Amino acid sequence: MAGVYAALEEALCRAGDATIIEWAGRALHGGDVIAGAEAAAGVLAASGVGAGDRVLVQVEKSLEAVFLYLAVLRQGAVFVPLNTGYRTKEFAYFLDDASPGLVICDPSAADEYAPMVHGAGAQLLTLDANGEGTFSDQASGIKATVDAALVEDHALAAMIYTSGTTGRSKGAMLSQANLLSNALALGRIWDMSRSDVLVHALPLFHIHGLFISLNTALLAGTCIRLLPRFDITLVLDALPGATVFMGVPTYYVRLLGEARFEREATKGLRLCISGSAPLLLETFDAFEERTGRALLERYGMSECGVIASNLPGAGIRRGAVGLPLPGVDMRIAGDDGSALPANTIGSVEVRGPGVFCGYWRMPEKTRAEFRPDGFFITGDLGRVDGEGYLHLVGRAKDMVISGGLNVYPSEVEAAIDALAGVDESAVIGVPHADFGEAVVAVVRLQPGERGDAEAVIRALKGELAAFKVPKAVVFTDDLPRNTMGKVEKAALRNAHAALFASVAA
Repeated sequence: MAGVYAALEEALCRAGDATIIEWAGRALHGGDVIAGAEAAAGVLAASGVGAGDRVLVQVEKSLEAVFLYLAVLRQGAVFVPLNTGYRTKEFAYFLDDASPGLVICDPSAADEYAPMVHGAGAQLLTLDANGEGTFSDQASGIKATVDAALVEDHALAAMIYTSGTTGRSKGAMLSQANLLSNALALGRIWDMSRSDVLVHALPLFHIHGLFISLNTALLAGTCIRLLPRFDITLVLDALPGATVFMGVPTYYVRLLGEARFEREATKGLRLCISGSAPLLLETFDAFEERTGRALLERYGMSECGVIASNLPGAGIRRGAVGLPLPGVDMRIAGDDGSALPANTIGSVEVRGPGVFCGYWRMPEKTRAEFRPDGFFITGDLGRVDGEGYLHLVGRAKDMVISGGLNVYPSEVEAAIDALAGVDESAVIGVPHADFGEAVVAVVRLQPGERGDAEAVIRALKGELAAFKVPKAVVFTDDLPRNTMGKVEKAALRNAHAALFASVAA
């Protein structure tokens, strides 16, 4: 298998004069993108970046940021993107852990970062949301093209830091083969082609916008309408003529709140893909009612790319995250790793070409997350139905064990979300002297509704077994989320940890 950049360059050459990227009124064909990547690669080479070197990148989305990403792949270096929301203390950790040869950040952070970066023996360049900075200044002066690196399938291409909500952030190492196999498989099952136009509103520091969207579209020759960020007006203005949209559930919720988002506006879309956070059935149904088409939900993670996906058209199943990708072995396993029968809840475990190489500088953690037969323990709980579709029920660490009985949050959340006046809920477990953990529901109501905890509990007693019914219901104006829209249950557990502190043993 060729390296990622070699495959991307071949696809860009095949595209000929077709538009590959639309950005800020510009239309770039394949040759333009290759030229941009070559100039950016010249800057990397001048900075001493070679095969295997880490390039730490914390920049806003721009066309130049795309060129930078492609250039890192072209050099055979390792792309390490950081969430633009990370602050100095967090940045310092990643700098120390990744040991990069080059750091590229926003100009506004350069003065603060410079002492740390230079103290770590790395170089520092800047790039802002307009594509300006010392990186672009150097790229504009590049005259000669450096040769692209020859890379092996197993060579590292990227390192993605996990959120670290349960401890130290881990760098998931992704190889050239990991990225390429996943993007090619997605292009096939989603029928991506040169006739498609993708509206790209996702950030480039996350695998969703970077690998799942960008890599897949470029390899398929799909035209990418690159937006600087998710903005309802920008998205709606970009929809005419578009055929594919990818987003997190929050994007769809916000679009559904806009009157302009209706059948006429979405008539050209053949595929609307949702991922990176659980999709509420309420959102799925509202989208279908509004647009006349079903949202295609898929399932992935930083360590594996996309693991499973619904299929376009008749292959979409409401409430399921899909079938395993071609080449992916997936099983629902018990504590000992043995496969469980259909419709039995257990650990979701996977093996295949997209599964990462391990955690950077964490050999013990890597060994702990893999079974002896090579299956990666995702940490998610789920079941596989009779058709082979995967249904997720939550994270293993989010499962509540109350009085020795397992409570799966998604089941309780579904019952709460179905109640009149409820917008969304998150179910967590908090310490309880008697039960070990108590089930607690944190509920956000619809506008104008008043909270009645006892009413919620009474309603649930008619729907759920007694041990699953929350022992407390807390109302909130908002649920904490990470940048990709996932509810941060660790934050909720911390916030409500003392709820039953006065309960006697």
